[in-house]
Amino acid sequence: MICPNPNLPLAVYYLLFRQIPLVALALLTFTTSSCVSKSQAKAQARDAYIAGEQAAMTRLAKAHESVVTFIGPVQFPTVQWNRDLTLAKAIIAAGYTGPAEPSQIMIVRNGQAIPIDPKRLLSGEDIPLLSGDLVQIAQ
Repeated sequence: MICPNPNLPLAVYYLLFRQIPLVALALLTFTTSSCVSKSQAKAQARDAYIAGEQAAMTRLAKAHESVVTFIGPVQFPTVQWNRDLTLAKAIIAAGYTGPAEPSQIMIVRNGQAIPIDPKRLLSGEDIPLLSGDLVQIAQ
């Protein structure tokens, strides 16, 4: 029999689900149900795997939409792109959550990394973004 660990809060699984949907879904399945047999555990793991694959495919499909993606301390990792979107506007729309100003910003465009000095943004200079850009914010 496989028994769940009731001491782990659901918030842990929520955070994991945002980062690693397959693992979190499997853990959530095992911890929110009662003890299960090995065959039931395998079936649940298979179902979780399929759900994770479907989530990954959905995420890949969305990657082809007109969005700018963020890596770093933001509330919303994707921002809808439009012709007037700039780096400063996108950071605000993404909901920057860092405790201080970023130490480094990097735009990855068509596989090329473009380092941006955050002081440029603070001085009023702004950089237009393109659909598909990836913005990495470091503390």
